Amino acid sequence: MSATPFGEHLVCQVGLIVENIERTAQKYCDIFGVEMPPIQVTPTYDVTQTTYRGEPCDATARLAFFDFGQVQIELIEPDMQPSVWRDYLNEHGESVHHIAFIVKDTGAAVAYLAGHGIDVLQQGLYGDRSGMYTYLDSAPALGVMLELLENFPQPR
Repeated sequence: MSATPFGEHLVCQVGLIVENIERTAQKYCDIFGVEMPPIQVTPTYDVTQTTYRGEPCDATARLAFFDFGQVQIELIEPDMQPSVWRDYLNEHGESVHHIAFIVKDTGAAVAYLAGHGIDVLQQGLYGDRSGMYTYLDSAPALGVMLELLENFPQPR
């Protein structure tokens, strides 16, 4: 087996696109007996430097995170601006959007995946600029979108 830039190959997150984050989060709370997490709003381009299909993107989303041991469930309610989130909701409705891996070098992981015909769709910094996320067009090859998460030693 050849080396890949995915380290331990641990899936750290499964992301779901939803129409109404409060309603869906409450269902998770009721069914799993967990507390309601805070709902966060992603910052705009001036903070995140988000690009979508290579162009600056001002789309935002409302997020809620549930930690279930090794895997975190992320609920994503997109705004109406073009983004991987909005496109996915429009095309597929509420469903699993991505699986995420933590990587140490996004550039190396992106280059590796490009070698397999998987290109970047959307990329940006976390709201606190302590890391970056990258969504890749992996659904044709893998049946699901991939997200790469890289945490920086210092915020950028």
